[in-house]
Amino acid sequence: MHSDPTHFQHTQVANLKPLLQRQQAAFAVAPNPDWATRKGWLKSLDKMLDRHADAFVEAIAADFGHRAHQETRLAELMTVRSAITHALKHTKGWMRGQRTKTSLTFWPGKTRMVVQPKGVAGIVSPWNYPLQLALVPAIAALSAGNRIMLKPSELTPRFSQALQSAISETFDEDLFTVVTGEVELATAFTALPFDHLFFTGSTAVGRQGGVAAAKNLVPVTLELGGKSPAIIDGSANLQMAMERIAYGKLLNAGQTCVAPDYLIMPQAMIVDAIAHLKTTAQTYFPALDNNDDLTSIVSDRHFERLQKLVADARSHGATVHRSQPENGDHDFDALANQRRMPLTILTDVTDEMDVMQEEIFGPLLPIVARETLEDALAYVRDGERPLALYWFGDDADKREQVLTQSISGSAAINDTTLQVAQDDIPFGGIGASGMGAYHGRAGFDTFSHQKGVFIQGKISAAKLLMPPYTKRSNWMISFLNRWV
Repeated sequence: MHSDPTHFQHTQVANLKPLLQRQQAAFAVAPNPDWATRKGWLKSLDKMLDRHADAFVEAIAADFGHRAHQETRLAELMTVRSAITHALKHTKGWMRGQRTKTSLTFWPGKTRMVVQPKGVAGIVSPWNYPLQLALVPAIAALSAGNRIMLKPSELTPRFSQALQSAISETFDEDLFTVVTGEVELATAFTALPFDHLFFTGSTAVGRQGGVAAAKNLVPVTLELGGKSPAIIDGSANLQMAMERIAYGKLLNAGQTCVAPDYLIMPQAMIVDAIAHLKTTAQTYFPALDNNDDLTSIVSDRHFERLQKLVADARSHGATVHRSQPENGDHDFDALANQRRMPLTILTDVTDEMDVMQEEIFGPLLPIVARETLEDALAYVRDGERPLALYWFGDDADKREQVLTQSISGSAAINDTTLQVAQDDIPFGGIGASGMGAYHGRAGFDTFSHQKGVFIQGKISAAKLLMPPYTKRSNWMISFLNRWV
């Protein structure tokens, strides 16, 4: 698993279309797999996870430079296992067609809804949670009866190699295959005429994928990102709130699409909030250098981007507060070599700073001062709709005000990120943070076609409405218009 990723054989662009055609042909032979078949697929995936869990953990850690093994086991392996368990429990029921009510006007005809797979799903997964964000959509696609072509990120080549190997030994290529390559292959992949394209990644690349899919009229689900705010109310337990925010921000070194991107709170709370954040960060990571619990920034480019965000904010008047001071016992040059950063809190921020214009995706945490909830909500509404929104407080009326007067892909009250781990609620973005949803039933529905069916009886009242039109026809049409 530690082989040099440069020797890994990438999929050739020319092979993509033949792969898709093989899967399309296999789907045409068995276009609606029964529950026993789908159950077998899900159990095979579960067994694959058992066999390869340790290898996946090691490969992801190697790709990041260092990633805490516990974070991979908690945020990735456990999440994928939960999704498989949930799908095994509920898919048989989701598959059942359902009778629906038929308007009296069309009796004795009947209506029903037939649920069927869409066909071949293309899935593009990112680098920040490479296992979870590849396999949770795949679980939804398999439970819905589809075949899958999966393109993982080129930024995690060791994991991509491990996943490709594990999938190829578990599934036939015409059912589930992993293709790997650089940007050229990813561009060609999103241009294929799939029956559904599921993309997780940045908003900029997601737009490009959506445009490519639109040329083939391929339906898309876009799971993107954005600046997810955490609003702190005066009624909040500030210490508890900062502890939970620090955990959500520092998980995976902040490289999480639903991490709290910035805080909004009254000015009078900021000094105490910073103190609680620093204390919590120091408790989690008393040492930064060579700490096995502290995850690295994934690449030099992303590390340099975060450093530039801090420098730009400071040059425009922001005050920088680090959880471990630069004049303390911490070798920041050594940390840079390991691509590790302390929690870095920014106050006195303004909207023209780069850190307030783009998704941070790292352990930087700006704080914006707003005195009222109305002002805080107005500030959030002035930006693009976020993937997540967090609120901390004990005032039930204000909580409902936040939930009803803000629009975000998801939300959590008095905690961060945990809404993603719930299998019975949908997860997805809105506006610039994405379109469509998955997890649990929402994921099954995303990869399914809900086909409406009308079944006519031997006797049809519609015959009375057919030409030639007479006075009786006109009376019937007039009566039906009043009736409905």
